[in-house]
Amino acid sequence: MRRLFAIAVFAMAIVANAAGVLAVQPGEMLSDPALEKRARTISSELRCLVCQNESIDDSDAPLAADLRRLVRERLVAHDSDAQVIDYVVARYGEFVLLRPRFQLSTLLLWLTPILVFIAGLTLAARAAARPKAAPSAALSDDEKDKLSKILSSDQS
Repeated sequence: MRRLFAIAVFAMAIVANAAGVLAVQPGEMLSDPALEKRARTISSELRCLVCQNESIDDSDAPLAADLRRLVRERLVAHDSDAQVIDYVVARYGEFVLLRPRFQLSTLLLWLTPILVFIAGLTLAARAAARPKAAPSAALSDDEKDKLSKILSSDQS
């Protein structure tokens, strides 16, 4: 059973890796290896607007291919990496970035995980510091008599 599971995981990893490798078509690649490496780096930072959970480097969507070509065109035009990213952001908005920039409009996005973590620690500390409930007092003689009467009437 473990062997079958390991084979299935290995096969899925190969398929997932192959899908990313096949996304960039040979015709899209630049002849200059340094420019192509820069293009792949930039493409891995930009979100596919169709898939939304993949970079344009990993996506097979036609829009992702258009964005990859756009990135390469800007690099061939001698734009810096930052200029290429700024150009794409100006055209498609901040959502196109897989890792949003740290600025006032994204402050809540960046701080939410930290705030949730602090809230969790606070709740855990409060729960740990809460006094334990005192054991209930022993039954009085009257209560013992009533209880024994109830129990004896249930058995008859």
